[in-house]
Amino acid sequence: MIQPSLSEHAEPGPGPRPARDRAGFARVALVTCAALPDLDSDDRLLTGPLAALGISAEPVTWDDPAVDWGGYQLAVVRSTWDYARRRDEFVAWTRRVPRLLNPSDVIAWNTDKSYLGELAAAGAPVVPTVWLAPGATWTTLDTERHPDTGRHWVVKPAVSAGSLDTGRYDLADPVHRRLVAAHLARLHAAGRVAMMQPYLPAVDDHGETSLLYFGGRYSHAIRKGPMLAGPDDAQPTLYRPEEISPREPSAAEHEAARRVLAAVPGADELLYARVDLIPGPDGEPLLIELELTEPSVFLGYGEGAAQRFAAAIASRLAS
Repeated sequence: MIQPSLSEHAEPGPGPRPARDRAGFARVALVTCAALPDLDSDDRLLTGPLAALGISAEPVTWDDPAVDWGGYQLAVVRSTWDYARRRDEFVAWTRRVPRLLNPSDVIAWNTDKSYLGELAAAGAPVVPTVWLAPGATWTTLDTERHPDTGRHWVVKPAVSAGSLDTGRYDLADPVHRRLVAAHLARLHAAGRVAMMQPYLPAVDDHGETSLLYFGGRYSHAIRKGPMLAGPDDAQPTLYRPEEISPREPSAAEHEAARRVLAAVPGADELLYARVDLIPGPDGEPLLIELELTEPSVFLGYGEGAAQRFAAAIASRLAS
């Protein structure tokens, strides 16, 4: 589990850290990846509200060796979506950046989905998960241990982003069972831990509810439609397209998200958090993922969301 204190703990970079740009604005890095050097379109909605608060937001690629991270008062992780196959390098980078948000210890914990097991053990409502490390052999007994989960299951790596290397399979179909074995073999050959979760049918009509929090406070929510139509296609893209719309969460979804965040020590100190829920077989919301590293936060789908996120960033500059 992450440490109870989520304070920024990286050592400062060499030399003095300039506090302002030439216009007198505080400098904040919005951290992205080389495939999105100008940020994702949704994250660009943040720059105007930050400027209104006297903050210059600059898109910066996380693995650019020329960047002087000490020249920014804060570095806010955003669209670093290429980290999954370079997680060790990415986590090592987070430990070198002064005043990174969310903090390095949070990112190290959250970029391996084994955190779901810790949250479940702490009493959070988490979807059942089967873990398969390299060398492990999957049989249908692994999934049959979970009653009422149905015949459709999802296979994905424990370290992943953007629903890549993820597929949906019908375990009653012998062809799909062979595809499951092939998918697992591909992940294991790359030294990756695999995980299997039941495909919850409610995603097809109710969809997935993502609740967004900035500075420890609820901001807004969205609905995501189903994305997995079948087996993994193993295509080398950055992320899968999503069907998004605004949503007002139910009381049960708010309560489930509260329980999830209550299981994370120091959750009220996080700059941002996204709680992804889908109704389980009994209709009660279950956690699919808790996104604390580089989630899309869907600023364009919540009135005032960009201003709230900007205010949360500004409050960290003042602290």
